[in-house]
Amino acid sequence: MDALHITGIRFAEVLQSGPPWLEKFWISVTTLADPKCIFTVCFPLAYFLDRKVGVSVLWTGLVSEWLNVVLKWFLFGERPFWWVHESGLASKELVTLRQFPVSCETGPGSPSGHCMITGAALWPLVTALRTLASRHFRSPTVKLIPFGAYVVLLLAVGLSRVFILAHFPHQVVSGILAGVALGWRLQAYTPAAHAPGFFITTTLALLLSCFALHSLVIAAGIDIDWSIRLATKWCSDPTWLRLDTRPFASVCRDAGSALGLGLAAGFPLHRGEWLDPRQRVAGAVLALGAVQGLHRLLQPANVTLWYGTSFLKFAAGPWLVASLLPQLLLSLARPRGSPHTE
Repeated sequence: MDALHITGIRFAEVLQSGPPWLEKFWISVTTLADPKCIFTVCFPLAYFLDRKVGVSVLWTGLVSEWLNVVLKWFLFGERPFWWVHESGLASKELVTLRQFPVSCETGPGSPSGHCMITGAALWPLVTALRTLASRHFRSPTVKLIPFGAYVVLLLAVGLSRVFILAHFPHQVVSGILAGVALGWRLQAYTPAAHAPGFFITTTLALLLSCFALHSLVIAAGIDIDWSIRLATKWCSDPTWLRLDTRPFASVCRDAGSALGLGLAAGFPLHRGEWLDPRQRVAGAVLALGAVQGLHRLLQPANVTLWYGTSFLKFAAGPWLVASLLPQLLLSLARPRGSPHTE
């Protein structure tokens, strides 16, 4: 494993030796591919493209992120920005590597969450775009554009993660493969028409299972929070350490989103109602603005309150996107005094 890690360090050095403009590019890629963007950007856009696709993107994203947390707890993957010091490599050899504000993630490193979650959650959207292209174009090249863009994006995300020292190359590869496999498999199990009770049960299952796993591992004498300790020790700037990179932050995001889908299922549109193309464009713009505004609200400094607030924000997002905003747009377009479609 050390040989694999050393090879990854050398590859990161090659990437970091590139021209200055590439540094900004890789940091932008890794920022845009943050798993939070699946919940706050991709889901609203996909939902107003097609309701089932939107739910599939969010559902696949939250399931794959939860699985990623569990895998990281059991695989104990190192991260380059601390391994290069803990292994003693930095004191034995000349290592020319730099950290960045997005480098200091506190969870274990394997597999890459950015690659796994992005790869899984975008699969339903890519297949939907390919189907749309097939309806309007005969050219095989045009039909392949969505999958081509998907592959290029995952490769760029993987390279960006190696560049900022968040992952080793083998962690990126395993994340991409796991993400693609999950996206392909979960697409057929989209809970687009499930009752609120299903999502409430899912929320409890996601939360309680992680609490139980965490407690059992600690009871077994294993330091499950070892990665937080190492990230804190070796991060170049303590202000770069963020709570939203901790495993429980991901669990709160996933459980909150599942509950949000349940809230939306509890307040559905009337049968036969949906938005016309102009309303869908307006809905996508409003949804992006509303969700971004929601997540820009300040978080409490207390860790427990931070997790609770994050849970509530991610629960509110799907309800806003999949229930409140569509109903608002339909009510504004409906002639005054017109009854609902039954």
